[in-house]
Amino acid sequence: MKTGSPFEMPADLRKMTEQSMEQVRSAINSYLQFFQRGMPGVPMLGGSELSNKVLGYAERNVATAFDFAQNLMSAKDPQEILKLQTEFLQTQMQAMTEQVKDLSETAIKAVTDATKGGVAGKPGASS
Repeated sequence: MKTGSPFEMPADLRKMTEQSMEQVRSAINSYLQFFQRGMPGVPMLGGSELSNKVLGYAERNVATAFDFAQNLMSAKDPQEILKLQTEFLQTQMQAMTEQVKDLSETAIKAVTDATKGGVAGKPGASS
């Protein structure tokens, strides 16, 4: 019987895949930097605080996805792939839940602050 793993990726294919992943990672990072420079804070939606949080979460989620892909490339058998996928999905679901909660709270706070300062602070506004 063969002692090598049936899931072992040939060295050439592994190198090509790693290079492709690095190119994609670089392109995504460039896009996120472009997005950050081009997206000034939107006052009614939390301004730069919300924008910074969205960008930070996007960067973190992309990094996590690339780490997952890297781990998949080194998986030795179907059980390890299933374990990695299950852990990734559980971690991402938890992260997304926390991110949505945080972003919602930030947006609600920004709208509340804008309403208090914007409407109530205007001369002639009735209370």
